[in-house]
Amino acid sequence: MEVQGLYAVANVDDLPRSEDYYTKLLGREPDDRPIDGMVQWRGFGSAGIQLFADHDRAGQSVMTIVTPDIEKTKRSLEAQGIDLGRIERGPFGAIAQLDDPDGNRINLAEPPK
Repeated sequence: MEVQGLYAVANVDDLPRSEDYYTKLLGREPDDRPIDGMVQWRGFGSAGIQLFADHDRAGQSVMTIVTPDIEKTKRSLEAQGIDLGRIERGPFGAIAQLDDPDGNRINLAEPPK
């Protein structure tokens, strides 16, 4: 299989509420709504993020977003009212975790310098 791109997916219960949260998290509106019950952001390299309205699976998703400067990201998120919480550092770089309004886990990771 040749892979051209990849999407991280979060299943959510309330799509408008989650769209608002991810718009703040990502700093921009979604790029499109290709099908009913789904919004997506494209253009993170060859990756993207999709939200699906799925009551039965909401809150069970996990995604990792890699950022070059986790401290800068933390300050930016705090300005949007999103608490990133504690940052763990080690030979792996840095990582912090937060949950979206449905309880989906979002890992923010900074590669090692």
